[in-house]
Amino acid sequence: MPSRNVPQVRQNPMKLKANNYAFIDSQNLNMAIRAQGWNLDWRRFRTYLRDKHGVSKAYIFIGFIDGQENLYKSLQEAGFICIFRPTLKYKDGTTKGNCDAELVLHTMIEFPHYDKAVIVTGDGDFHCLAKYLLEQKKLLCILIPNRFKFSALLKFAIFRPSLRFMNDLQTLLSYHKKERPHEDGTS
Repeated sequence: MPSRNVPQVRQNPMKLKANNYAFIDSQNLNMAIRAQGWNLDWRRFRTYLRDKHGVSKAYIFIGFIDGQENLYKSLQEAGFICIFRPTLKYKDGTTKGNCDAELVLHTMIEFPHYDKAVIVTGDGDFHCLAKYLLEQKKLLCILIPNRFKFSALLKFAIFRPSLRFMNDLQTLLSYHKKERPHEDGTS
């Protein structure tokens, strides 16, 4: 006989039924969020993807740079699957690692394994991928980091119902450094 004092846990139906995958353009996401004056808390972002969009796997496409191993490890610990792209360092000191082809390729490799895809980018290079996913009824949404600055190729009428924006998520997803208490001489 069940106890009356044990509360029943209600599951979010999205968590039980959805098997959605996220495919994240890390450079576009990071630069767009920073341009708005805040830093993304990756752990909170992963939780948001799971809870809001039913994302069971989140692939993040990122250029590999020696010395950034702690960043990659923290992304993996937060629940992201890192897909690394070799980078090129130019004479002017800039580093480039274009991950667009890898994002498209992995979205298609994983196509039979997910219900719907969440594409995280504001880059118009993903127009053809988003259009194909939409036609196949496999696009859950395009999560745009900045509603005021993204490609016109993603503004077409066919995409409008699928567009979601991160501008209003700063309070929920921003990174806050944990400050240490001031040293006051007490022990």
